[in-house]
Amino acid sequence: MPQTIRVAHSPDSDDAFMFYALAEGKLDTGDLRYVHELSDIESLNQRALRAELEVTAVSIHAYAYLWRDYALLSSGSSMGDGYGPRLVSTEPAPADVRSALKSRRIAVPGTLTTAYLALKLYQPDCATEVVPFDQIEDAVHRGDVDVGLLIHEGQLTYGDTGLHLWGDLGAWWMAETGLPLPLGGNAVRRDLEPEVIAQIARDLRASIVYGLEHRAPALAHAKQFGGSGMSAPIPSSACTSINGPSTTARGGGRRSSCCSTARTQPA
Repeated sequence: MPQTIRVAHSPDSDDAFMFYALAEGKLDTGDLRYVHELSDIESLNQRALRAELEVTAVSIHAYAYLWRDYALLSSGSSMGDGYGPRLVSTEPAPADVRSALKSRRIAVPGTLTTAYLALKLYQPDCATEVVPFDQIEDAVHRGDVDVGLLIHEGQLTYGDTGLHLWGDLGAWWMAETGLPLPLGGNAVRRDLEPEVIAQIARDLRASIVYGLEHRAPALAHAKQFGGSGMSAPIPSSACTSINGPSTTARGGGRRSSCCSTARTQPA
């Protein structure tokens, strides 16, 4: 009898690229039937805390609180190799960004996101306000907040709306640790049968490999989810987070994940 597996991920282009083959029925998945759900990453983190989904994208920060119920899959992790969440404002960057953030209101995409963790490691004494990731740029332009912390395509396209870069937390983390910033991964619920977990892992990796080998249709599929409102063209660099080392999580990513999540614990 077919078994339904709910797979949840963000409505952004890199996740869409990753799951293209599974979403479009390009793979033989045997008795597993994948049903896809789209939601912003903070909502997925919160749902994972309730163990609602069989497979879900999660922030590495959130995984520090989820590991008892979920296991990270080795494929499809997102690593910021010298780049990552970006701080932007309508004002030009001050000489000392780190100090300036103490007196600014900052819109963040969620308190369980790795972006939020990186910000708090960079400047613990900043005031934050949770805003849905695809509304942060508008909140900055309206003056609702002073600075926005951008993830997904906003990291690449903020300049198109006249925003100024204040800092790249992935670049800061690389300079601080020599490691890529572990942003997110795909997690599978531990109460599934071991053979089901193993097949899910194989199917996800096969989906990523299929997208890389059939790049044109995979990118066409991903374009539906690119940019603000999920309709803008996908930037040419948007696939960096699912290319190469992200097909299978490697040692540097694992070390960085341990390093970043360890810093969420009391000294």
